[in-house]
Amino acid sequence: MTLLSLEPRNGVDDIQWGPYHTNITNLFGDVIGVARDTSETVNYAIGVLALNDYTTGGKSDNIGDISPFQYIIHSPDPKRFPLPADLHEGQIFPIGGDGISDVAFFAHAEPYYRILYGNSATIDNQGRISIHYHSTDRRKEKTILFSLIPFLNSNAPNHLEVQPLPDVDFIGSSIALWGSPDSIALMTVIQNIVRSEGLPYPTVNGKWIKDRAAYIPDVSTSGGKYDSTLVYVKQLGFKGIQLEDLGFFSVDRGNNGYIDGVSFERKPLKFTSGNKSHKEFTDLTNQYGIFVGRHTITTALPKGTKDASPVPSDSLCYQVCRILSKGISADDTIIEVVDPLYLDEIGSWEGHGPGLNIIKIGKELIHYKGISSSFPYRFLNVKRGFWDTKASTHLAGDTIYKLQASLEGYGYDGLIPNMYLQDEIAKYYADVAKINGLYYIDWDGQEWLFNQGHGYYAVKRFHRKLFDQVKKYNLPDLRIMGATLSEGSWHYMSVYNVGGGTNMYDLSTRVWGRPGCSEGKDIRDVCFSNYFPATFGINFGINATSTVAQYEHIQALSVGVGVTYMLDLNQENIESCPQKNEIFKAIRIWESARAANAFPRNIKKTLSDETRQFHLEQTDNDNWKLFEVKASEKILLTGLKRAKGY
Repeated sequence: MTLLSLEPRNGVDDIQWGPYHTNITNLFGDVIGVARDTSETVNYAIGVLALNDYTTGGKSDNIGDISPFQYIIHSPDPKRFPLPADLHEGQIFPIGGDGISDVAFFAHAEPYYRILYGNSATIDNQGRISIHYHSTDRRKEKTILFSLIPFLNSNAPNHLEVQPLPDVDFIGSSIALWGSPDSIALMTVIQNIVRSEGLPYPTVNGKWIKDRAAYIPDVSTSGGKYDSTLVYVKQLGFKGIQLEDLGFFSVDRGNNGYIDGVSFERKPLKFTSGNKSHKEFTDLTNQYGIFVGRHTITTALPKGTKDASPVPSDSLCYQVCRILSKGISADDTIIEVVDPLYLDEIGSWEGHGPGLNIIKIGKELIHYKGISSSFPYRFLNVKRGFWDTKASTHLAGDTIYKLQASLEGYGYDGLIPNMYLQDEIAKYYADVAKINGLYYIDWDGQEWLFNQGHGYYAVKRFHRKLFDQVKKYNLPDLRIMGATLSEGSWHYMSVYNVGGGTNMYDLSTRVWGRPGCSEGKDIRDVCFSNYFPATFGINFGINATSTVAQYEHIQALSVGVGVTYMLDLNQENIESCPQKNEIFKAIRIWESARAANAFPRNIKKTLSDETRQFHLEQTDNDNWKLFEVKASEKILLTGLKRAKGY
């Protein structure tokens, strides 16, 4: 369905598709908008997909085109998981913790507490699922009061003047409404919609990234030694290496994509035979289809980078703009403003770190803490020439921009670009990929793509610009992961390897999370409901006490539930493990069977039981034998075969 015209407009600023009500009460895909009954007796799904970037998931009344991050009460199976008397279906609760640490967000291990990453699908008070999409007239100026997590004091909403986009209207908004047996919905119906409608269709190893046979764990490097990294990854059969021990990668368009210098003179990767640049390392890995990447802070622009300082760009995103009431010299610290409205709000809705309370006048950044409560209105605790910008003379009537910032501390400090600078940053990442051979990207702080007030559209636009540029360069599809999952990134992200350790999955207790932290369970549930790979995060580092049985359990559960992870790869720790070669072999056998799509639906359900132990043997290139292990005895469950086309 496509909206061809709307006359008369009568001030309409947003149109909504739906809600489309269903009587399904099982799983709801809040990110992409799907109602799923996965039972053997019903086995049916109903969903919606947007057919262009300016049609986005969720309701028309979403502030900033994004659903708040929160919990909802919903039992996917009332017989197995009955609700307590004091809870009811559709009841909303805030996330847990301090609202700053992402681990602390996840605070409910009960199966009927469901984390929300969108509201493309919602629950009513009887547990029934409805589906919504919408499209906004983005040509209009508007001011919103926005926070992704508005229920916590540390993330209280800020006012934001949303940048108008003259060429983005809701006319032409288009959706596909579909229904099918749930067991074929993703690989038959959704895949057909994606391909026939020209939606983003990234592949890995020649397979669509949503194909469960294309789910591949990656490795996360630690320890700073790379002599054996490629050897290990080849033995494992994995295809991605995140250079985690190099720290955060920050956008700096000043280097034009030459992150190690124009002659690749910097050598951050340590080898006994001589250190290597990123390009020298990827020249080795890419020939095997093993992609290397960095842990980024997405579009945040830190101090000292081209668009932030010492000469800040005029294309930075701002929360509000005001007028300087009196001229000031380069030395003045008394700065008066005509209208103080909203200037008392601490910069950035996320964490409210006062260190990022920054205004821009001309090419100078100025830090302040508060605004006087009575006329004449002046900034308090002023620091001129902030972030090494040049303190300058400014005239009465000059514009003051209160800048939108990311998050203070933890290495995340930065300024947010406006939409047009964001477009250039997307192209910059494509340049980094082309020049350095880096085809793997981790968007930490991906939520900063929401900070301009354009929500899921901004995410889609950013990835569209990136992938279009990558295509122009004739590069392979990038492997994308990130710190959040949204309707805007669903088509592009192949994995979601956030978190790690026992916060995600405790190998010793076989629990999805640990006491006080339900991150593993929460992310598993939202991902599975939205036909997306769940994750164990950075986890399961091989060490002196590691055993083959442990990794057979990890791989069985990974295949059964549909989970990827990043194996913590530390050269010294691996070399201390007596069973390392046997572990590598076992993992590779499981991965070869997964890539062959050899596990039918009923076997995946069996493997998803974390209380059981399994063993897999490969008989030839196309056949495997699956065993259950009980009291050290192997019991043959079934033979497995390579699926047609794999």
